[in-house]
Amino acid sequence: MKWKSVLSSLGVLFFWLALWALVAAAVGKELLLPSPLAVGQALLALAGTGEFWFTLGGSILRVLAGIVTGAGLGVLLALLTHKSSLARSLLSPVMTLLKSTPVASFILLALVWLGRSVVPVFIASLMVLPVVWANSAAGLAGIDRRLLELAKVFGLSRGRVLRRIVWPSVLPQLRAALRSALGLGWKAGIAAEVLTVPPYSIGRRIYDAKLYLETTQLFAWTTAVVLLSFLLERALLCLVEGKEKYAEAE
Repeated sequence: MKWKSVLSSLGVLFFWLALWALVAAAVGKELLLPSPLAVGQALLALAGTGEFWFTLGGSILRVLAGIVTGAGLGVLLALLTHKSSLARSLLSPVMTLLKSTPVASFILLALVWLGRSVVPVFIASLMVLPVVWANSAAGLAGIDRRLLELAKVFGLSRGRVLRRIVWPSVLPQLRAALRSALGLGWKAGIAAEVLTVPPYSIGRRIYDAKLYLETTQLFAWTTAVVLLSFLLERALLCLVEGKEKYAEAE
């Protein structure tokens, strides 16, 4: 079944690449739409330079710092609002505001408040926060109270209660939140880089490619963003699943 899934995914990928190639051939102008082959060659050429890897590293560090900060704060606020109905009433409209306001508005405001290298971190954190908070709060609300009462009767330690009851209840919601949050944080962080153009950033390279009408380079850097998003999501899921197996083993 796994091989069938892989072959199916490859078939879908080949279909869209072939369609892209046909449309690019029909357009006939690389300035408007480069072919997949041209983009692949440009990406390989970029990957052969040290600056490419420094640029990737700079963007990954900024965006991941924002995602980790936003996710951590989201979990902490979910714990706070789970314990206090007043805190939940006060924070709910703020989270709704964060989800509803366009990202560009926050980026422009952050440019007034913060240095341009910090803005992508702040924006990624801001996009992740409400998603993780909402899902974590839902997971905490779904904990079976009878299990908590049984744990209290049998005198289980707080650590065992967290590992055996709280963590399994919250994990499905948290996993879904992190998958969504990673994509949102990554895209928002790169968008912030495009507007703030910090040094050693993918956003700066995308901005330069657009400015000088280097469409093939623009597509190559965009492809790098998509591939990195996929790899980071895979790494995150492996990390969460590893934590789950570790908790079960204990």
